[in-house]
Amino acid sequence: MIYLDNAATTLRKPPQVSDAVRKALRSCANPGRGGHAATVRAEECVYRTRTLAAECFGLEPEQVCFTGNATDALNIALRTFVKPGDRVVLSGLEHNAVTRTLTGLGAELVPVTAPLFDADRWLEAFSDALTPDSAVCVCLHASNVFGTILPVRQIGALCAERSIPFVVDASQSAGLLPVRPAEWKAAFVAMPGHKGLMGPQGTGLLLCREQPEPLRFGGTGSSSLDQNMPAELPDRVEAGTLNVPGIAGLGAALAWLRQQNPEELLRRERMLLAFALRGLRTMGVQTWSGPDQIGVLSFRLNNLDNEEAATRYANAGIALRAGLHCAPLAHRTGGTLPNGTVRLSLSVFTEQKELEGFLAVTKRLLK
Repeated sequence: MIYLDNAATTLRKPPQVSDAVRKALRSCANPGRGGHAATVRAEECVYRTRTLAAECFGLEPEQVCFTGNATDALNIALRTFVKPGDRVVLSGLEHNAVTRTLTGLGAELVPVTAPLFDADRWLEAFSDALTPDSAVCVCLHASNVFGTILPVRQIGALCAERSIPFVVDASQSAGLLPVRPAEWKAAFVAMPGHKGLMGPQGTGLLLCREQPEPLRFGGTGSSSLDQNMPAELPDRVEAGTLNVPGIAGLGAALAWLRQQNPEELLRRERMLLAFALRGLRTMGVQTWSGPDQIGVLSFRLNNLDNEEAATRYANAGIALRAGLHCAPLAHRTGGTLPNGTVRLSLSVFTEQKELEGFLAVTKRLLK
């Protein structure tokens, strides 16, 4: 199979990841729930991964909280700030993990829109929208639909100037682009473990520069007499048994990523993206792209419905995704409603020969 659906989850991961998961399944118990060897091994595994993540993102270990995915992390971050009726400024590219959460909280959503690949216009639009009555600003770092990179550092500076909390969704950028919560003046940064970080599904991180409100309540292995959730991080938002095998795999993935050159990974991904883009344009395929883009490319074939195209690609052994990609707001901004696009998304393990195979199938489908 030619796998080009990495914006959903990376399928091919460093071999160390599955090795670490298997080892943890055999040897690790429940961290913080005893003093025997299996518990101690679990505690050491969790702390090792927490420390690695803190080093990657410029934080202290206790500021790194484990979640089940980016959606859980975003729920914690948004529920910390948002009450019914609050005005929330967000990019017009956000995922349903943000928009459905805000809708469920009864917030007033104020989407910011601008031309997809024009960072200056995005910054101007945020500046206009960030009024003193804004409860919070939410912004993704890179779009899961179009690969657009937004100027989060500058947007964070605007929020800091106006005393508006800033939450960043780094689901598509973590592991590929620099993620710096302190430089961004971000209260929280959310990310999954299973995309660019190369970890297992069922893992996520919430990077905290402010005190979060718990999403779940329960045992933490600490302060058991107190019926309130602990005030200290990370226990405050880590109720219940942690996914220790997943965290072990995420730790192995982070260790592998630290051995790579991030600039080279990004350069290679953009080189492959340019190769696919040239091939599609040569065939007259409609594409959405710009000068500053991660390896996510939306396109449409003029002779096939998007879902039908994705099915035919799948039948030819190529994994893509079609439709709205859980981000209808992004498609409204990009003018691709109601049917969305077909999406190709790369990883560090994508090879040019795979894209050659994809382009050959595309040529056949167009006929």
